[in-house]
Amino acid sequence: MKKVLNALALMLAIVTALTGCGGKLRYPAYYTLNLPAPPDPPPAPEKVRTSIAVREFQSPPYLRQGPIVYRTTPEEVGFYEYRRWAADPRTLVTSAVIDHLRAGGQFSTVSTYDGRPNNDYVFSGKLERLEEVDYESGVKVEVAMSAQITKVATGATVWSNAVSETDTVSQRNVRGVVSQMNRTMELSINKLLATVPAPPGSER
Repeated sequence: MKKVLNALALMLAIVTALTGCGGKLRYPAYYTLNLPAPPDPPPAPEKVRTSIAVREFQSPPYLRQGPIVYRTTPEEVGFYEYRRWAADPRTLVTSAVIDHLRAGGQFSTVSTYDGRPNNDYVFSGKLERLEEVDYESGVKVEVAMSAQITKVATGATVWSNAVSETDTVSQRNVRGVVSQMNRTMELSINKLLATVPAPPGSER
């Protein structure tokens, strides 16, 4: 019994130390990109018999750590300790690009890249920026990404594009920042894919 009481006293002391003098434990809040689904794809033309596989987007290591990122200067990267992404933004962007390519109707098949050379083309992208910007007037968000399409048979790059969008945040809190990131990300994806030809590199 004495051991049990000692253990309970120790647990109480730890809880008290964690909560501080009248303070409360803080728990992380989790956010996600909620990108709208594109319209249903149109029927592919009979002559379109091309397939494309989309690699998972790459990103700088600091965008893969979980916390939402902000910059107080162009050189300084900060992280919200208790404001985190519920899912890796790279995975969400990759999924959104796949949906948009399917909706575009340029390809008969759009799939996730699995390492096998059984597609006509491979789409590779990089999420360069997804962050809050605080070093200019007002609070803004910046989204930047680039991508290219490679023809599997030759290894040649048949298309590439890069976009960068910065938009002002109207609601100056983390929820408002994430909402604006959603809108800016949607705009960026649409602009990134707007120049994909149909089909790219169709000469054989």
